[in-house]
Amino acid sequence: MSPQTHSIREMLDEASVRLSELPEIDARREAELLLIEAAGLSRTTLIAWPDRQLTLGQIQTFLALVERRRRGEPIAYIRGRQAFWDLDLQVTPSTLIPRPETELLVELVLEWLPADRPLLIADLGTGTGAIAAALARERENWTLLAVERSTAAIAIAAGNLRRLALTNVHALQSDWLNAVATKSLDAVVSNPPYVRDDDPHLDQGDLRFEPKRALTAGPDGLDAIRRIAGDAGRCLRQPGLLAIEHGYDQGDNVGKILATAGYRHIGTHRDLAGQDRITVGVTEALLDQRNHNLPLYLKRNRAQYIA
Repeated sequence: MSPQTHSIREMLDEASVRLSELPEIDARREAELLLIEAAGLSRTTLIAWPDRQLTLGQIQTFLALVERRRRGEPIAYIRGRQAFWDLDLQVTPSTLIPRPETELLVELVLEWLPADRPLLIADLGTGTGAIAAALARERENWTLLAVERSTAAIAIAAGNLRRLALTNVHALQSDWLNAVATKSLDAVVSNPPYVRDDDPHLDQGDLRFEPKRALTAGPDGLDAIRRIAGDAGRCLRQPGLLAIEHGYDQGDNVGKILATAGYRHIGTHRDLAGQDRITVGVTEALLDQRNHNLPLYLKRNRAQYIA
Protein backbone atom coordinates (compact mmCIF):
# COMPACT_ATOMS: atom_id res chain seq x y z
CA MET A 1 0.00 0.00 0.00
CA SER A 2 1.14 3.49 -0.73
CA PRO A 3 1.15 6.27 1.87
CA GLN A 4 0.08 8.60 -0.96
CA THR A 5 -3.43 7.09 -0.90
CA HIS A 6 -5.48 9.44 1.20
CA SER A 7 -9.20 8.60 1.00
CA ILE A 8 -11.01 6.26 3.37
CA ARG A 9 -12.31 4.16 0.46
CA GLU A 10 -8.92 3.75 -1.17
CA MET A 11 -7.18 2.80 2.04
CA LEU A 12 -9.88 0.26 2.92
CA ASP A 13 -9.72 -1.24 -0.56
CA GLU A 14 -5.97 -1.71 -0.40
CA ALA A 15 -6.01 -3.01 3.16
CA SER A 16 -8.75 -5.51 2.29
CA VAL A 17 -6.59 -6.95 -0.49
CA ARG A 18 -3.65 -7.37 1.87
CA LEU A 19 -5.72 -8.92 4.64
CA SER A 20 -7.44 -11.33 2.26
CA GLU A 21 -4.23 -13.37 2.45
CA LEU A 22 -5.33 -14.48 5.93
CA PRO A 23 -7.60 -17.55 6.02
CA GLU A 24 -11.16 -17.42 7.30
CA ILE A 25 -11.44 -13.73 8.15
CA ASP A 26 -13.71 -10.93 6.93
CA ALA A 27 -10.93 -8.82 5.44
CA ARG A 28 -13.09 -5.74 4.80
CA ARG A 29 -14.55 -5.76 8.30
CA GLU A 30 -11.11 -6.11 9.89
CA ALA A 31 -9.73 -3.32 7.71
CA GLU A 32 -12.55 -1.10 8.94
CA LEU A 33 -11.82 -1.95 12.58
CA LEU A 34 -8.15 -1.16 12.13
CA LEU A 35 -8.86 2.15 10.41
CA ILE A 36 -11.30 3.12 13.17
CA GLU A 37 -8.51 2.38 15.65
CA ALA A 38 -5.78 4.18 13.71
CA ALA A 39 -7.72 7.28 12.68
CA GLY A 40 -10.05 7.70 15.64
CA LEU A 41 -13.11 7.59 13.37
CA SER A 42 -16.49 5.94 13.79
CA ARG A 43 -17.82 3.24 11.48
CA THR A 44 -20.58 5.67 10.53
CA THR A 45 -17.92 8.04 9.20
CA LEU A 46 -16.34 5.26 7.14
CA ILE A 47 -19.67 4.45 5.54
CA ALA A 48 -21.08 7.96 5.13
CA TRP A 49 -17.93 9.76 3.96
CA PRO A 50 -15.78 7.24 2.06
CA ASP A 51 -14.06 10.03 0.09
CA ARG A 52 -12.89 11.82 3.21
CA GLN A 53 -9.15 12.43 3.09
CA LEU A 54 -6.93 10.96 5.78
CA THR A 55 -3.87 12.64 7.19
CA LEU A 56 -0.43 11.20 6.55
CA GLY A 57 -0.15 10.33 10.25
CA GLN A 58 -3.45 8.43 10.19
CA ILE A 59 -2.37 6.54 7.10
CA GLN A 60 1.01 5.57 8.53
CA THR A 61 -0.57 4.34 11.75
CA PHE A 62 -3.16 2.40 9.79
CA LEU A 63 -0.55 0.76 7.56
CA ALA A 64 1.44 -0.33 10.59
CA LEU A 65 -1.64 -1.96 12.14
CA VAL A 66 -2.53 -3.68 8.88
CA GLU A 67 0.96 -5.12 8.63
CA ARG A 68 0.77 -6.48 12.16
CA ARG A 69 -2.52 -8.15 11.32
CA ARG A 70 -1.18 -9.46 8.02
CA ARG A 71 1.59 -11.21 9.97
CA GLY A 72 -1.13 -13.00 11.93
CA GLU A 73 -1.29 -11.02 15.18
CA PRO A 74 -4.85 -11.25 16.55
CA ILE A 75 -6.89 -8.14 15.91
CA ALA A 76 -8.02 -8.15 19.54
CA TYR A 77 -4.40 -7.72 20.70
CA ILE A 78 -3.77 -5.03 18.10
CA ARG A 79 -6.82 -3.06 19.22
CA GLY A 80 -6.35 -3.95 22.88
CA ARG A 81 -9.97 -4.92 23.39
CA GLN A 82 -12.58 -7.49 22.48
CA ALA A 83 -16.38 -7.59 22.60
CA PHE A 84 -17.99 -10.33 24.69
CA TRP A 85 -21.67 -10.55 25.56
CA ASP A 86 -22.58 -6.84 25.66
CA LEU A 87 -19.23 -5.90 27.19
CA ASP A 88 -16.10 -4.25 25.80
CA LEU A 89 -13.12 -5.86 27.50
CA GLN A 90 -9.46 -4.93 27.57
CA VAL A 91 -7.27 -7.79 26.37
CA THR A 92 -3.50 -8.20 26.24
CA PRO A 93 -1.17 -11.07 25.31
CA SER A 94 -1.36 -12.04 29.01
CA THR A 95 -4.96 -13.18 28.54
CA LEU A 96 -6.86 -15.40 26.18
CA ILE A 97 -9.13 -13.64 23.71
CA PRO A 98 -12.80 -14.12 24.70
CA ARG A 99 -14.62 -16.05 21.99
CA PRO A 100 -18.28 -16.14 20.94
CA GLU A 101 -18.72 -19.84 21.73
CA THR A 102 -18.03 -19.13 25.41
CA GLU A 103 -21.22 -17.05 25.50
CA LEU A 104 -23.08 -20.38 25.49
CA LEU A 105 -21.69 -21.04 28.97
CA VAL A 106 -23.10 -17.71 30.15
CA GLU A 107 -26.47 -18.38 28.53
CA LEU A 108 -26.86 -21.80 30.10
CA VAL A 109 -25.90 -20.68 33.60
CA LEU A 110 -28.37 -17.78 33.37
CA GLU A 111 -31.08 -20.26 32.39
CA TRP A 112 -30.28 -22.88 35.00
CA LEU A 113 -29.75 -20.87 38.18
CA PRO A 114 -32.46 -18.89 39.99
CA ALA A 115 -32.16 -15.17 39.27
CA ASP A 116 -33.72 -14.00 42.53
CA ARG A 117 -31.38 -15.74 44.99
CA PRO A 118 -28.10 -14.47 46.47
CA LEU A 119 -25.86 -17.11 44.95
CA LEU A 120 -22.06 -17.19 45.17
CA ILE A 121 -20.44 -18.34 41.91
CA ALA A 122 -16.77 -18.75 40.99
CA ASP A 123 -15.45 -18.27 37.44
CA LEU A 124 -12.17 -20.19 37.33
CA GLY A 125 -9.36 -19.10 35.03
CA THR A 126 -11.23 -15.88 34.42
CA GLY A 127 -8.59 -14.27 32.17
CA THR A 128 -10.15 -10.96 31.12
CA GLY A 129 -13.03 -11.51 33.57
CA ALA A 130 -15.43 -12.07 30.66
CA ILE A 131 -17.65 -14.83 32.07
CA ALA A 132 -17.81 -13.40 35.58
CA ALA A 133 -18.57 -9.90 34.27
CA ALA A 134 -21.33 -11.12 31.95
CA LEU A 135 -23.03 -13.09 34.72
CA ALA A 136 -22.68 -10.21 37.19
CA ARG A 137 -24.15 -7.78 34.66
CA GLU A 138 -27.21 -9.97 34.16
CA ARG A 139 -27.82 -11.02 37.78
CA GLU A 140 -27.54 -8.31 40.42
CA ASN A 141 -28.50 -10.78 43.18
CA TRP A 142 -25.52 -13.01 42.46
CA THR A 143 -21.97 -12.50 43.70
CA LEU A 144 -19.21 -13.58 41.32
CA LEU A 145 -15.61 -14.46 42.10
CA ALA A 146 -13.35 -13.92 39.09
CA VAL A 147 -10.56 -16.36 39.97
CA GLU A 148 -7.20 -16.33 38.18
CA ARG A 149 -3.72 -17.55 39.14
CA SER A 150 -1.75 -15.37 36.68
CA THR A 151 -0.66 -12.07 38.21
CA ALA A 152 -0.73 -10.33 34.83
CA ALA A 153 -4.16 -11.70 33.90
CA ILE A 154 -5.80 -10.93 37.25
CA ALA A 155 -4.69 -7.32 36.86
CA ILE A 156 -6.43 -7.15 33.47
CA ALA A 157 -9.58 -8.76 34.91
CA ALA A 158 -9.65 -6.37 37.87
CA GLY A 159 -9.24 -3.41 35.54
CA ASN A 160 -12.11 -4.58 33.36
CA LEU A 161 -14.38 -5.02 36.37
CA ARG A 162 -13.57 -1.51 37.59
CA ARG A 163 -14.27 0.04 34.19
CA LEU A 164 -17.57 -1.80 33.96
CA ALA A 165 -18.52 -0.52 37.45
CA LEU A 166 -19.74 -3.95 38.53
CA THR A 167 -20.10 -4.08 42.31
CA ASN A 168 -21.17 -7.73 42.62
CA VAL A 169 -18.04 -9.32 41.19
CA HIS A 170 -14.59 -9.51 42.77
CA ALA A 171 -11.21 -10.48 41.34
CA LEU A 172 -9.42 -13.16 43.35
CA GLN A 173 -5.90 -14.40 42.67
CA SER A 174 -5.79 -18.11 43.44
CA ASP A 175 -4.52 -21.39 42.04
CA TRP A 176 -7.96 -22.64 41.00
CA LEU A 177 -10.02 -22.91 44.23
CA ASN A 178 -7.19 -23.05 46.76
CA ALA A 179 -8.25 -19.72 48.30
CA VAL A 180 -11.97 -20.57 48.44
CA ALA A 181 -13.64 -22.03 51.52
CA THR A 182 -15.17 -25.50 51.65
CA LYS A 183 -18.91 -25.69 50.86
CA SER A 184 -19.10 -21.97 50.14
CA LEU A 185 -20.16 -21.89 46.47
CA ASP A 186 -23.44 -22.48 44.68
CA ALA A 187 -21.83 -22.91 41.27
CA VAL A 188 -18.44 -23.15 39.58
CA VAL A 189 -18.05 -22.19 35.92
CA SER A 190 -14.90 -22.31 33.86
CA ASN A 191 -13.38 -22.04 30.41
CA PRO A 192 -10.10 -23.69 31.43
CA PRO A 193 -7.08 -24.76 29.37
CA TYR A 194 -8.08 -27.85 27.37
CA VAL A 195 -5.66 -28.10 24.43
CA ARG A 196 -3.23 -31.02 24.23
CA ASP A 197 0.39 -30.04 24.76
CA ASP A 198 1.30 -31.31 21.28
CA ASP A 199 -1.74 -30.03 19.41
CA PRO A 200 -0.56 -28.73 15.99
CA HIS A 201 -3.13 -25.90 16.12
CA LEU A 202 -0.92 -24.19 18.71
CA ASP A 203 1.34 -23.17 15.83
CA GLN A 204 -1.49 -21.79 13.74
CA GLY A 205 -3.60 -18.62 13.63
CA ASP A 206 -4.34 -16.61 16.77
CA LEU A 207 -3.17 -19.42 19.07
CA ARG A 208 0.46 -18.63 18.17
CA PHE A 209 0.12 -15.34 20.06
CA GLU A 210 -1.99 -16.39 23.05
CA PRO A 211 -0.47 -17.49 26.38
CA LYS A 212 0.31 -21.21 26.20
CA ARG A 213 -0.28 -21.67 29.93
CA ALA A 214 -3.88 -20.60 29.42
CA LEU A 215 -4.34 -22.99 26.48
CA THR A 216 -2.61 -26.30 27.21
CA ALA A 217 -3.38 -28.88 29.87
CA GLY A 218 -1.26 -31.99 29.56
CA PRO A 219 -0.96 -34.81 27.03
CA ASP A 220 -4.74 -35.19 26.62
CA GLY A 221 -5.71 -31.58 27.38
CA LEU A 222 -7.75 -32.62 30.42
CA ASP A 223 -5.40 -32.02 33.37
CA ALA A 224 -7.03 -28.70 34.32
CA ILE A 225 -10.53 -30.14 34.09
CA ARG A 226 -9.55 -33.03 36.38
CA ARG A 227 -8.19 -30.54 38.91
CA ILE A 228 -11.29 -28.33 38.69
CA ALA A 229 -13.68 -31.26 39.12
CA GLY A 230 -11.90 -32.27 42.32
CA ASP A 231 -11.55 -28.78 43.75
CA ALA A 232 -15.13 -27.83 42.93
CA GLY A 233 -16.46 -30.92 44.71
CA ARG A 234 -14.91 -29.59 47.91
CA CYS A 235 -16.16 -26.05 47.50
CA LEU A 236 -19.71 -26.60 46.21
CA ARG A 237 -22.74 -26.71 48.45
CA GLN A 238 -25.47 -29.33 48.07
CA PRO A 239 -26.77 -29.20 45.42
CA GLY A 240 -24.15 -27.26 43.49
CA LEU A 241 -23.56 -26.80 39.79
CA LEU A 242 -20.31 -27.30 37.85
CA ALA A 243 -20.26 -26.10 34.22
CA ILE A 244 -17.10 -26.45 32.11
CA GLU A 245 -16.27 -25.46 28.55
CA HIS A 246 -14.08 -27.91 26.64
CA GLY A 247 -12.96 -29.02 23.19
CA TYR A 248 -15.31 -30.32 20.52
CA ASP A 249 -14.09 -33.91 20.94
CA GLN A 250 -13.80 -33.99 24.74
CA GLY A 251 -17.44 -34.22 25.86
CA ASP A 252 -17.42 -37.94 26.62
CA ASN A 253 -14.14 -37.81 28.51
CA VAL A 254 -15.16 -34.75 30.53
CA GLY A 255 -18.40 -36.51 31.43
CA LYS A 256 -16.41 -39.50 32.69
CA ILE A 257 -14.15 -37.21 34.76
CA LEU A 258 -17.18 -35.64 36.41
CA ALA A 259 -18.77 -39.03 37.06
CA THR A 260 -15.57 -40.33 38.66
CA ALA A 261 -15.46 -37.22 40.86
CA GLY A 262 -18.97 -37.98 42.13
CA TYR A 263 -21.14 -35.58 40.13
CA ARG A 264 -24.65 -36.56 39.10
CA HIS A 265 -26.96 -35.66 36.22
CA ILE A 266 -24.01 -35.09 33.92
CA GLY A 267 -24.78 -33.73 30.48
CA THR A 268 -23.02 -32.20 27.49
CA HIS A 269 -24.42 -29.34 25.40
CA ARG A 270 -23.53 -28.33 21.87
CA ASP A 271 -22.67 -24.92 20.49
CA LEU A 272 -24.21 -23.28 17.43
CA ALA A 273 -21.85 -25.22 15.19
CA GLY A 274 -23.20 -28.49 16.58
CA GLN A 275 -19.99 -29.26 18.47
CA ASP A 276 -19.82 -30.53 22.04
CA ARG A 277 -18.91 -27.45 24.07
CA ILE A 278 -20.22 -27.39 27.67
CA THR A 279 -20.46 -30.28 30.16
CA VAL A 280 -22.29 -29.89 33.46
CA GLY A 281 -22.85 -31.87 36.62
CA VAL A 282 -24.39 -31.37 40.05
CA THR A 283 -23.03 -32.40 43.43
CA GLU A 284 -26.13 -34.40 44.31
CA ALA A 285 -29.17 -35.80 42.52
CA LEU A 286 -31.80 -33.33 41.41
CA LEU A 287 -34.63 -33.18 43.89
CA ASP A 288 -38.38 -33.11 43.36
CA GLN A 289 -39.15 -30.33 40.89
CA ARG A 290 -42.22 -29.41 42.92
CA ASN A 291 -39.98 -28.12 45.71
CA HIS A 292 -39.28 -24.62 44.40
CA ASN A 293 -37.20 -23.69 47.44
CA LEU A 294 -34.25 -25.55 45.93
CA PRO A 295 -32.10 -24.41 43.00
CA LEU A 296 -33.06 -27.09 40.49
CA TYR A 297 -31.00 -27.11 37.33
CA LEU A 298 -32.21 -27.63 33.80
CA LYS A 299 -35.87 -28.15 34.64
CA ARG A 300 -36.79 -27.78 30.99
CA ASN A 301 -33.88 -29.77 29.62
CA ARG A 302 -33.47 -32.82 31.83
CA ALA A 303 -33.86 -35.10 28.81
CA GLN A 304 -30.50 -33.85 27.58
CA TYR A 305 -28.68 -35.43 30.51
CA ILE A 306 -26.63 -38.53 29.84
CA ALA A 307 -26.15 -39.87 33.38
